[in-house]
Amino acid sequence: MSAEERARAAVEALPARNPIVLIDGPSGAGKSTLADALVRGWPGSATPTLVRLDDLYPGWGGLAQASRAVAADLLAPLRRTGVGSWRGWDWAAGTPAERHEVHAGRPLIVEGCGALSQASARHADLRIWLTADDTVRKRRALARDRGAFDAHWDMWDAQFAAFVRTEHPIALADLVLDGTPAPSPSPRAGSTFQE
Repeated sequence: MSAEERARAAVEALPARNPIVLIDGPSGAGKSTLADALVRGWPGSATPTLVRLDDLYPGWGGLAQASRAVAADLLAPLRRTGVGSWRGWDWAAGTPAERHEVHAGRPLIVEGCGALSQASARHADLRIWLTADDTVRKRRALARDRGAFDAHWDMWDAQFAAFVRTEHPIALADLVLDGTPAPSPSPRAGSTFQE
């Protein structure tokens, strides 16, 4: 069973009508791809709200700040009052952007490095940790951002390692998945390939 199939099965087994799902893991593990797949294949008629931490990080040094904001501004108020919010970040201007409200009554998926902290975990119905082979992750992440991430990779990876040491997100996860693609089957020895 693939990581996506396992995640989909876990979502379908949730008793909550409008659950909160957190997807965390290192950069390049496939969190955005998994979140997109869950939104597309969500059971029932409700389409989940999708919040990406990439839209919240206040610059390349803001992983911990965005992680705290998700728990304090979005998830805790959403559970307590039915309305939470998050403030975007204008990467081009390097300044805070508009605030977005999220209302109860729809499923919510939050994905990104730092989504699964001790503060956020208590508000979620499903906590997913997604990882992948380090070489695969780096290749994916750098290709995705077409050079914009290259100079920040080491700093970002160090921030994420510090987050993992402090928050222990793997221990908080209900589901631990590997997003490394399965190796392609190689031809059997002695076989010949003809087009």
